[in-house]
Amino acid sequence: MKFGKELASQRVQEWQETYMDYKHLKKLLKNIFKFRQRNALPSSASRGGFFRRKSTLYRSFSGLTDRDNCMIQGEDEVILVHQAQPENSENDVFYQTIFLKPSEDGAENEIHFFKILDKEFNKVLRFYKEKVEDVTLQAVELSKQMDTLLALRIEVHIPVMEQNGNHQEVGSSTPEPEGDDPVNGRHEEEPAMNVVQELGTSQENASVWPVSSGSLGPVNIKIEPKRALTTLGRIIKSTKKSNLAFRIEQLRRAEEKLRRAFIEYYQQLGLLKGYRFLNMSAFTKILKKYDKITSRNASSSYLQIMDKSYLGSSDEVNKLIGRVEATFVKYFSNGNRRKGAKLLKPRNKMEKHRTTFVLGILTGCSVALVIGIIVSVHARGLIQHEGREQYMNNIFPLYSLFGFIFLHMFMYGINTYLWRRFRVNYPLVFGFKSGTELGFREIFLLAAALSVLTLVAVLSNLDMEMDPRTERFQKLTELVPAGLVMVLLLTTFCPFNIIYGSSRYFLIRCTWHCLFAPLYKVTFSDYFLADQLTSQVIKVQAFRSLQFYICYYGWGDFKRRSNRCLESKVYEIFYIVVAVIPFWSRVLQCLRRMFEEKDLMQGLNGLKYFSTVAALVIRTIYDFRRGTFWKIMAASSSGVTTIFNTYWDIVMDWGLLQRKARNPWLRDKLLISNRAIYFAAIVLNILLRLVWMQLVLDFHEAPFLHRRAMIALVACLEILRRGIWNFFRLENEHLNNIEKCRAFKLSPLPFDRGDDNVL
Repeated sequence: MKFGKELASQRVQEWQETYMDYKHLKKLLKNIFKFRQRNALPSSASRGGFFRRKSTLYRSFSGLTDRDNCMIQGEDEVILVHQAQPENSENDVFYQTIFLKPSEDGAENEIHFFKILDKEFNKVLRFYKEKVEDVTLQAVELSKQMDTLLALRIEVHIPVMEQNGNHQEVGSSTPEPEGDDPVNGRHEEEPAMNVVQELGTSQENASVWPVSSGSLGPVNIKIEPKRALTTLGRIIKSTKKSNLAFRIEQLRRAEEKLRRAFIEYYQQLGLLKGYRFLNMSAFTKILKKYDKITSRNASSSYLQIMDKSYLGSSDEVNKLIGRVEATFVKYFSNGNRRKGAKLLKPRNKMEKHRTTFVLGILTGCSVALVIGIIVSVHARGLIQHEGREQYMNNIFPLYSLFGFIFLHMFMYGINTYLWRRFRVNYPLVFGFKSGTELGFREIFLLAAALSVLTLVAVLSNLDMEMDPRTERFQKLTELVPAGLVMVLLLTTFCPFNIIYGSSRYFLIRCTWHCLFAPLYKVTFSDYFLADQLTSQVIKVQAFRSLQFYICYYGWGDFKRRSNRCLESKVYEIFYIVVAVIPFWSRVLQCLRRMFEEKDLMQGLNGLKYFSTVAALVIRTIYDFRRGTFWKIMAASSSGVTTIFNTYWDIVMDWGLLQRKARNPWLRDKLLISNRAIYFAAIVLNILLRLVWMQLVLDFHEAPFLHRRAMIALVACLEILRRGIWNFFRLENEHLNNIEKCRAFKLSPLPFDRGDDNVL
């Protein structure tokens, strides 16, 4: 692999603007090479070593001592690299190269090359120095956090031993009370600290324990509650628990948060170390190419000054890596170096061939089952069967639920493939643990498995219904869809770590946070999932299909395929409530973010979802009651919210329609080179947003489609729109991370010392 491709594949995507622009410098070297070829200038093959050695006899003598520490003179006197200091800064330095042969032909190309080279070197040097300063400050804060943790371990550990009469430890990683602290290099006895009492809820709804110490000062333990009811109870009333068991549980959770912070900090140091290595290699490669093209020896002078610069001589990152490793092994893995190293290093996800193999088998089975269903329907004339209307009103909505879930999973799999194709760091954006995120193959595998189960159920239901030998099993036949729902729920909530357990738990946790918003701190994955759920309501009947399951099997006569759900007033009320839940969850999430982040735009976003709630309620009432008044109200409210939502999708969520951008009416940076795709996505999003018109204008049934089938088709179009929205929404978030050079997320620290925290 060429170095340019290797650099592009190994660099941190969120820092890509800060790397040396190897591609541009290589292009400048090509221009120099073409000029020298066109003008027949001597190359390395035509310039003999004898003449090169002879020319050195006539060069000026530079003396036996270094006359200027800021100047390094090359062996062939091709360049002089000058180190200067800006007038408005006392610490920053920059490097400037002087080309010593400006009278030669084509010298302007080489002068321009070194000018750009200096610019790139100063850019890399400045960024690296800033990052080293940041991680150094973070190391100081982590040292303080470790001091507090060790003091609290002593405070909780000693009473436990006194009560139990033995040396019981607080956690599996409890160390000795004193020893060397590799982070700050101190060796001292850790001060004991006293837990006084629990205070009320902080701004983040965290339980806070004030701790006092003569040397460390007042310290608060902040732990996010795991239960929504716990948070709600602390908002209403401040509880006071000071028993030892409560303190041990709080300490264990604080240890877990600090352990996670150490792991993320270690991985950050690894990224910074790789950044330095790649850039040093890039400068070495490009200078060697320059020497080869021009037959000069400029690389030695430049590399010499680069080795003496902060980029080449700084060793703080390597020292911090060693100290963090020693600290983590000692305090969080009981001195087990192998275990500590395994926890610290990021897990690389390995692609498995069996996943592709099983995916191919399931896809083939799905195709065969679809063909079998089509043949069965046409061979038995089920389209014109007298029970067609009964089947479409009772059975089709039950199975359509799985079709909606499959299509959503399929679109997410396509999104995942495209995100990887265009190097969007979606695991960072969603907050997945390293190595646990699902790739597009795994997502397609789950979708194919769901499709096989659903199609088998549909085909078996048809066969059992039409076969005279199984007519007496009519009750069992009608329970097939319910059994399929039970299989799906049991798989989702399976307590064992199988079938991608970490991803299932992540989905369940995010769903729980959405249902109990705003009691939990809002993350990107939470409101992203809530947006997906809104698509399953606004035009998709997935949530209402779940409600129909309860009504059909609970109060309907499923043995005779009949129900009176739509005739029930209670069903009508819940029909509206179920549809409103995801949108109301987004309203509450926006309100919490507005108060926490002091961002008024989140208030406008909440107003957008509130307008959608109003339009959805009015439109649902119109579906039940009809009438000109409700039709006008439904059309006007839906029109307003559609315009509002469409503008927010394109401008706020996608970051497009910027008139003065580098790409007119799009944005400055684009991951897809073909700009027409963005305009096509804008037009398609607008058209699919207008699908609500079929609900208002009574386009419920086409000549060749049943009303239920028409609703399902509209539902699929909404899922398609949401899939398109997902890609460009994450692209915009990824570009925002690049702009802010945000390559990782920092876990909140457990202790608040009353001063300004770095992390």
